[in-house]
Amino acid sequence: MSGMAGRYASALFDLAQEAGQIDAVASDLKTVSALLDESEDLRRLVRSPVFSAEEQEKAIAAVLERAGVGGVVANFVRLVARNRRLFAIEAMIKGFHALAAAARGAVTAEVTVAEPLSDSRRASLSEALAAVTGKTVDFDVKVDPKILGGLIVRLGSRMVDASLKTKLNAIKLAMKEVG
Repeated sequence: MSGMAGRYASALFDLAQEAGQIDAVASDLKTVSALLDESEDLRRLVRSPVFSAEEQEKAIAAVLERAGVGGVVANFVRLVARNRRLFAIEAMIKGFHALAAAARGAVTAEVTVAEPLSDSRRASLSEALAAVTGKTVDFDVKVDPKILGGLIVRLGSRMVDASLKTKLNAIKLAMKEVG
């Protein structure tokens, strides 16, 4: 990791490691990430330069308190807002999760699917990714109905696109070349 988001993520990881709260911080960060995914207004607050640092800090503190996020994560997010770096919070969260996974000897994969994974599919995907990497694989699942079916897996710099949308586009292109 490099850049500003990487430095913040690394600092948060060091702080969580010293406090022995890596799992608790990771859980709270997943809550923050879910809040950002669910609310367009919250994403606007985080990304917009129109709001002052004080307005962002007060608003995000209220959201975190209502969501039950406190302690290290709440202090960290308020500090990020105070320093006018809230626009990069999602990259910081991803960076923290990558550091936490590396500390456990695991890797993190981003998986995009058309519909939520069942427990059995989640387990078989976990086994398949572990067989390929030789490590424990944590994965963040994103649901995107636009891919129609199949899945897209990003693991580090590698990506496997086995989505139905990509396959249909390939067939469409092949049909254009023929006729």
